[in-house]
Amino acid sequence: MVSSSFGTLFRVSTFGESHGVGVGVTVDGCPPRLALDMDAVQADLDRRRPGQSRLVTQRAEGDVVEVLSGLYEGRTTGTPIAMLVRNADQNSGAYDHLKDVYRPSHADFTYDAKYGFRDHRGGGRSSARETIGRVAAGAIARQLLAASSGVEVLGWVSQVHDIDATVDPTTVTLDDVEADPTRCPDPDAAAAMTAAIEQARRDGDSLGGVVTVVARNVPAGLGEPVFDKLDADLAKAMMSLPASKGFEVGSGFAGTRMTGLAHNDPFVPGPDGPMTATNRSGGVQGGISNGADIVCRVAFKPTGTIASEQRTVTTDGVATTLAARGRHDPCVLPRAVPLVEAMMLLTLADHLLRQRAIDLLP
Repeated sequence: MVSSSFGTLFRVSTFGESHGVGVGVTVDGCPPRLALDMDAVQADLDRRRPGQSRLVTQRAEGDVVEVLSGLYEGRTTGTPIAMLVRNADQNSGAYDHLKDVYRPSHADFTYDAKYGFRDHRGGGRSSARETIGRVAAGAIARQLLAASSGVEVLGWVSQVHDIDATVDPTTVTLDDVEADPTRCPDPDAAAAMTAAIEQARRDGDSLGGVVTVVARNVPAGLGEPVFDKLDADLAKAMMSLPASKGFEVGSGFAGTRMTGLAHNDPFVPGPDGPMTATNRSGGVQGGISNGADIVCRVAFKPTGTIASEQRTVTTDGVATTLAARGRHDPCVLPRAVPLVEAMMLLTLADHLLRQRAIDLLP
């Protein structure tokens, strides 16, 4: 279906359900002859997979990716790239008690309203397991962007509940992010986040927070001036992620508390042309990249599946209570980092190809 596809020239379509045979993606539009490192694709999937630390769900999935088409002798052929990850640790019986009950703050009721029935096993298509395809496709986009333009994309957890991290987007590294299971590169904040997440698990509760992502070395000129503005497409990309509830670029809502004189990014001479002395625009002006780092923040709600008893109704509209069982994340933030990176990568790869398509004359 069109609703399962994203992008214009670099177009991805995900498929599969949480408790089906597997989940995956097709990538259409990747240029030919790209030397594709599948170990690097697997590494990005390993950052998303469950069971990687005590802070996340313990579903035991290796999430090993299989390439079905579009790759020959280590290079992309220019034809659709199909990738599959088989589900290995489904425990569908753990969800039997949800068959006739709507979970609060989940897609159970809305899927029923749209399709007339739903897959209650782990959420089916609405499960965050769908994002495996996005991360696999994003890993291809990461290599395409690095090879063609030197673009780097890195995300990290900048907030959990009321705990804020202090991180410099211009200098933070992957090693900094991966040094702690929270994926927060601020050691003091990471320790506080760990304690808060573990307490929420003990309380049968969950926590939300914010992932910040930066894209470096993005060339100026990416994006369209009206409906397909780069920041608008980034907003759509990020808000399509499970549990996402808010998006900011640059100064975001904090910019509303500033005057124009304080907020404007003055231009100064740079080694390769004009550059901005500050970056309150977050690397995008008029919907088009200006060459500065693109900095975005994505807000994620607390996980809807919790062990505490909650009020709800059955599919027949009868009031009842529900205390969820099964395996779930008390906080989605650590595993959300590669998801946010993937959507940034996919958006930038698509807009890079779109810009190349119109930039034919010398």
